[in-house]
Amino acid sequence: MLSNYSNPEIISLVEKKLDNLLSNDNNIAARDALLIEAMRYSTLDGGKRIRPLLTVAAGSLSSSSIDNLITIGSVIELIHCYSLIHDDLPAMDNDDLRRGRLTCHKKYNEAIAILAGDAIQTEAFRVISSDKLNISANTKLKIINLIATSAGHNGMVGGQALDLINTGETLSLVELQNMHSKKTGALIKAAILCGYLCGDNYHDDIFTKLNTVGDNLGLLFQIADDILDFTSDTLTLGKTAKKDFVYNKATYVNILGIEEAQNMAQKLYEQTLIILESLSNSKQLVDLTHFIYERSS
Repeated sequence: MLSNYSNPEIISLVEKKLDNLLSNDNNIAARDALLIEAMRYSTLDGGKRIRPLLTVAAGSLSSSSIDNLITIGSVIELIHCYSLIHDDLPAMDNDDLRRGRLTCHKKYNEAIAILAGDAIQTEAFRVISSDKLNISANTKLKIINLIATSAGHNGMVGGQALDLINTGETLSLVELQNMHSKKTGALIKAAILCGYLCGDNYHDDIFTKLNTVGDNLGLLFQIADDILDFTSDTLTLGKTAKKDFVYNKATYVNILGIEEAQNMAQKLYEQTLIILESLSNSKQLVDLTHFIYERSS
């Protein structure tokens, strides 16, 4: 049962899976090994692994296999890591630091960084479509479709485009929420829903509730991120602090002010807990909701 796994144990399983998925074949040519090295550098660098943790936590509600959950969660983490490589590029957010280290394009170069991101993304879909993932073909197709939709122009990439286009512009709260529900929220929600989908103990009403939980946690994560960007420092964050404010990006703090942004985060937090407390076996999701709301980096 999943209740036997504490968060450190789950993270350890995810790290091992990611390490294995991006392992360097000893027979690979040295010139090709550079790409693998860049992929590993940007993936195996101690991220919080919130998305795979959410996948595993949601799977506990549907009696999902821990092996399947670790694989699916790791695939979603790969998608997230590829997006960070591209997000940091000079043409995007132009950042030098990620998780306290040089960004991929600073460590290597822009071309290798772009290709590393491309390769990580395609590796994710290779893994999720493999016959080694022991779930029904119908469920696998649903999960692949959900991840692809959440990562593409209707999700994360579309949100990133809106973020770039709207830099320096004044957005309404509705427009801001739409942007971030795609850029940040879509993949967080997919992590939850995919975890629940791959179990045998599935119920439509629980899926509907988890859909709302996913929406809430996606927005909560982004609001917390905006607050941290404004109130914290570079050393604590592991990336350049106050950059959104300097570049006049549309954020919850810029639009609402710090106090109202904090109030909005609290309301989402409390609403999410009410939903989760109505569900059995939701302790892991409750703990992660606490973490997302209270995190300091």
